[in-house]
Amino acid sequence: MPRAKVKRSSTSIDMTAMCDVSFLLLTFFILTATARQPDPLKITIPSSTYKIPVPDIDIAKLSIGHGKVFYEVVGKDVKMATLDKMGEQYKISFTPQERERFGVIQSFGVPIQSLKQFISLRDEAARTDSPLQSGIPADSVNNQLADWILNSRKAVAELHSTSMRISIKGDADEEYSTIKTIVDILQKQKINKFSLITTAEGGE
Repeated sequence: MPRAKVKRSSTSIDMTAMCDVSFLLLTFFILTATARQPDPLKITIPSSTYKIPVPDIDIAKLSIGHGKVFYEVVGKDVKMATLDKMGEQYKISFTPQERERFGVIQSFGVPIQSLKQFISLRDEAARTDSPLQSGIPADSVNNQLADWILNSRKAVAELHSTSMRISIKGDADEEYSTIKTIVDILQKQKINKFSLITTAEGGE
């Protein structure tokens, strides 16, 4: 008896719903992503074979290059609390708008006396190219960097009940004396453990 032949028909799948979901997800990620701003201080960091990731919370980053020191503390709440403490120490009052704007500024290298003018600049690009970025004073006569670090540590302890970690991003060609000055500042605050940011051996 011959086998009955089943008529085959082509299968069609409606991908409209899948495309809608894909574009919705893509739109969501684009709108919620925060772009990393370029560092205002151009640094060529040394290479290393170690691959230990730097934490992204409760940490401060020191960028050192061309004889300048730039500072960044992670977390908007910590930044604003640190600014309040620095303003109280140096008798400088910051408005709520200035506090909000400072909360989204990343790395900066401005003396505290020029900070209000720096915050008032229109955008991140203007701040990056600003001549105000002469580096945070770190000498024995005017050691503002030590005050920034100390007040940041107090802010992290008060807000997050933990110890702030420190990472150093130094230029590969920076003079040893500059790096030693920063390390001495940390050790005076009994910070003997910190991270050194490097690139992977043989690549970016």
